[in-house]
Amino acid sequence: MTAVTPEIPDLEDQERRLTLSRFTYDDAWRLGTLLVELARARQAPVAVDIRRGGQQLFHAALPGSTPDNDAWIDRKRRVVERYGCSSLLVGSRFRAKGTTFEDSSRLDPDVYAAHGGSFPIRVEGAGVIGTVTVSGLPQVEDHRLVVEALERLKA
Repeated sequence: MTAVTPEIPDLEDQERRLTLSRFTYDDAWRLGTLLVELARARQAPVAVDIRRGGQQLFHAALPGSTPDNDAWIDRKRRVVERYGCSSLLVGSRFRAKGTTFEDSSRLDPDVYAAHGGSFPIRVEGAGVIGTVTVSGLPQVEDHRLVVEALERLKA
C-alpha cells in the first residue's frame, strides 16, 4: 500500500516545527544514529546522509541499500539546497500547479530530484544550514522517517 503524500500546509508546518535551536557535530551523530536505529528496527534498506554546509557529517548504508541510493541522496539533497525546503514539498508544489518538477523546473533530472526523503536542517536565527536525507523506501516513507527522527532529536 502506498503512503498518502501529506498536504502542502502540513509539509510547511513540519518544517516550521522542526527548526532547531542549534546543530552541532554531536547533533549530526545523534540524528544519524537515530535514523539508523529506526531503519534497522524496520529492516529498511536505506542509506542515510547528513550534511552541514559543504561537509558530510554522517553517512550510513544499511543492508539492502545500493549505490543507487547514494545517487538519489545527492539528487534530492541538491533540491533542498536550491529551494530551501524539503524535496517532498518542492515536488508537491509543482504537482499542485498541475505539472511536475521534471517538466517545469528547467533543472537536469540527472542532477536534481524532487522526491521525498531530503529535509532541510534549519536553525533558529541562521536559516537552512544543512540537509538530512534518506533513500531506499518509497518517497513518502523516506520523508516520514526523516521527520520522525528530527521530532525525536528535537524532543
